[in-house]
Amino acid sequence: MTTHMVNVRPYGEEAVDITWRDGLIAAIAPAGTAVVSTGDDVLDGHGLIVLPGFVDLHTHLREPGREDAETIASGTASAALGGFTAVHAMANTNPVADTAGVVEQVWRRGVEAGHCDVHPVGAVTVGLQGERLAELGAMADSAARVRIFSDDGVCVSDPVLMRRALEYVKSFDGVIAQHAQDPRLTEGAQMNEGELSGVLGLRGWPAVAEEAIIARDLLLAQHVGSRVHICHLSTRGSVDIVRWAKERGVEVTAEVTPHHLILTEDLARTYDPRFKVNPPLRSADDVEAVREGLADGTIDVVATDHAPHAREDKDCEWAAGAFGMLGLETAFPVVMETMVGPGRLGWRAVADRMSEKPARIARLADQGRPIAVGEPATLVVVDPDARWTVDPSRSPSRSANTPFLEREMRGAVVHTVLRGRPTVIDGALA
Repeated sequence: MTTHMVNVRPYGEEAVDITWRDGLIAAIAPAGTAVVSTGDDVLDGHGLIVLPGFVDLHTHLREPGREDAETIASGTASAALGGFTAVHAMANTNPVADTAGVVEQVWRRGVEAGHCDVHPVGAVTVGLQGERLAELGAMADSAARVRIFSDDGVCVSDPVLMRRALEYVKSFDGVIAQHAQDPRLTEGAQMNEGELSGVLGLRGWPAVAEEAIIARDLLLAQHVGSRVHICHLSTRGSVDIVRWAKERGVEVTAEVTPHHLILTEDLARTYDPRFKVNPPLRSADDVEAVREGLADGTIDVVATDHAPHAREDKDCEWAAGAFGMLGLETAFPVVMETMVGPGRLGWRAVADRMSEKPARIARLADQGRPIAVGEPATLVVVDPDARWTVDPSRSPSRSANTPFLEREMRGAVVHTVLRGRPTVIDGALA
C-alpha cells in the first residue's frame, strides 16, 4: 500500500507531498507533484503543518485496576486525538507495575489497542512503598523493554534507595524519573503555599518541598554518573537548580506539564477539585519561569501527566478530591497558546520538546525521527489557527476531569499517522 499525504508543510516550511509505503517515507516532493497511481491512498494535508508524532513521557492509563477511570484503549485513543504516537504508562496501577509480568501485560494491551505505542514505566520500589528496589533488571529485559522507572505519585524519598536505583539503571542505560515531593514538608498539603493558601484556609505546599528533592537527586546523579529525569517541574527555584546542574554537566532532563504552563494557583479560589493537582498549580511568577525554562531548553520536554479520575473522585469537596487532570487532547493547544503564539518556540522547537527529546530520553529508536526519506512515517498534522471548545463528552477518555472545561482552545490536531497507518483523520479516530 502506498499513501500520499499531499500539501503539508514540514516544520512550517515549504509545502510538499510526502509519500510512504511499508511504514517508511519513500519520497518528499514539492506540493502537487506526487505521482498517484490507481489504488494509492491520498490524505489531504490542507496546507497545514506536519511534525513528527508527539511522544508523552508521563501518562496515567489506570489499567490494570482502575478501569472505571481509564483503560489502555480509551487513554490511547485520547492520545491519538492529541497527536501522540507514543505514550509512557506510569506504574501506579493496581497491581503496581513493579514486575516483568505486569509491564508486559500493559505493553501487550497497548499493542492490541493500536492507537499509539504504549511503553510501560516500571516502578522504582516494590509496591511504590519506598522500602526496597523493584525488579528493575527483569523489567528492562522483558518484552516491554522498560527504560524509564518512576514511583510517580510518591517520591523516592530515601536517598540511599535513590542512589542504588541510579546505580542499577546505569547497566542498561535506564533513567530514574523522580516525583520530587518531600513527604514531610507536604503532609496534608492542598495547594501552593503562599498568601492565597492562608486566605483560603488550605494547607500550603511549599516550593522548597520540590526543590530540595531535585537538588539532592541532581547531586546523587552527578556522584553516581547516572541519568535522572525530573517529573512535572513547577517552580522558579526548580528551573534554576536544573539550569545550574546542566551547566555542571549533570545528566539531568526535566519536564513541564501543559497545566503548569498556563494555569495558576488563583483557580483554587473556586474550591473546584478540577484544579487540584500534584504538584499544585503555582504562582504567576512560577508559570513565567517554566515558560522561560522550556524556551531556553533548561526544561527539555512537555509531558502531559494525563491523570484521569472517576467522577466521584472529583465531584466532591476540595479536601476529598483526588489530585490530577486530563491532558492528552489539550497539550498541543496549550503549547500553541503559551509558547508558539507569543514567539517563544518555533515549529522546529515544538518538534524538539514534544517529540524528539522525549523519544531520546526514553531511548525510542523509531519515534521522534526527522521527516525525511527512509524515516518512519510517524507524523502529526496540526492546524495552528483552528478554534474549538473543550467538551469532555466528545472525548474517548472515560473521565471528564479537564481543567479546561468549556474553554476555547487555539490549535488542533488534524491527522495522526503511526508508521504509515492513520490513527486520526480530519480530527476523528480512523
